[in-house]
Amino acid sequence: MEQYLEAIEAVAGPEAFEAIPIPKTYRGAVVLESDSAMFDGMASSDKDPRKSLRVQEVETPELAPDEAFVAVMASAINFNTVWTSIFEPLPTFGFLKRLGKESRWGKRHDLPYHVVGSDASGVVIAVGSAVRNWKPGDRVTVHCNYVDDQDPSAHDDSMLAANQRIWGFESNFGGLADLALVKANQLMAKPEHLTWEEAACNALCNSTSYRMLVSKNGADMKQGDIVLIWGATGGLGGYAVQYVLNGGGIPVGVVSSSDKVDLLKSLGCQYVIDRKAGGYKFWKDDTTQDEAEWRRFGKDIRSLVGDDPDIVFEHPGRQTMGASVFVAKRGGLVVTCAATSGYMIEYDNRHLWMKLKSIKSSHFANYKEADEANRLISRGAIQPILSSVFPLTETGEAAYQVHHNLHEGKIGVLCLAPTEGLGVTDPDTRNRVGEEKLTLFRRR
Repeated sequence: MEQYLEAIEAVAGPEAFEAIPIPKTYRGAVVLESDSAMFDGMASSDKDPRKSLRVQEVETPELAPDEAFVAVMASAINFNTVWTSIFEPLPTFGFLKRLGKESRWGKRHDLPYHVVGSDASGVVIAVGSAVRNWKPGDRVTVHCNYVDDQDPSAHDDSMLAANQRIWGFESNFGGLADLALVKANQLMAKPEHLTWEEAACNALCNSTSYRMLVSKNGADMKQGDIVLIWGATGGLGGYAVQYVLNGGGIPVGVVSSSDKVDLLKSLGCQYVIDRKAGGYKFWKDDTTQDEAEWRRFGKDIRSLVGDDPDIVFEHPGRQTMGASVFVAKRGGLVVTCAATSGYMIEYDNRHLWMKLKSIKSSHFANYKEADEANRLISRGAIQPILSSVFPLTETGEAAYQVHHNLHEGKIGVLCLAPTEGLGVTDPDTRNRVGEEKLTLFRRR
């Protein structure tokens, strides 16, 4: 991989990359099938990704005709890596075994180790015989919608495809590695004003937020919409706030500490609710929610913006869904993805059906949506929300910090990149956007 790094740093052309032999092995952050029971009987909060995630040499898989190898310069931590690392809600090896039964090419993924990671930035080093739009030397980011485009169900909204998966979570050979195996329809042009680590942190969360709020497949937000955003300085919420502001909406950000209030206001969000200062307790105990707290929360929202939210950007799940359904405006929409606080959801259905509210599910983004979200990053309209960076050897620590919410925004991981700050080839756009915006989450 050192030869590839030299070619990348020299911004070499296709011929230089084609002359370098594909390595037989590479470094990857993995979990082992033999460790799947290591946390049995433990509370989720006690399960430690630092014990299950390890960096080791893995064998390079065969390249299929519609795939590409990417030399990964940087990656990022997402909550699905946390789930994989704590084998919750179930070990991901079941996903790999099902993929392994689909085809000869799927069989490559069924291994006793899982190379994880659903974000990456880097350089294409080889392409399969059926790849037309990409070549060795192209600087790219990778989105995580892993889908077989030969299935008819993939050809309206590919997120509805019968075989849709999330790369690096439901497939092997993910982005937390020096090399990644991706389908050609996962590739997008790298925003050239960003560093490798800044470019790597966007695709999953930025695309997810775009679909949830902007796309017709999500909330289809319009100007003037009031949008309540849970975890508004987190990996999803930090992008959501920007989309609401860019689209003429009114974001109401919910955070968990006073320092996050300051960060959110620096991002341009005028209306902020500090859950810790407010002392909201939506659950009286493990089985009973507190409607009086929902009412107090709704009253506080109205005191800030004068009305109930048209849209609730919901992703914590069990902890907040009851409150989300309650505070949404009559006829309003709760758009939901993920469930980081628990996926067994409870809410009072009277407040949904009698006030004609809706719940709409959303899951990542199709290729078109991911590309549009990436285009907005490239134009400087949306900024990366990178807060810290770890080396690949400390992937476990990085995942631990996400697991325990010890971070803001996104945590990046350097793979082949030897240091931070590399990869910028469009300094003019970077100067136009401004370091203060691009590094806002790094400076907190």
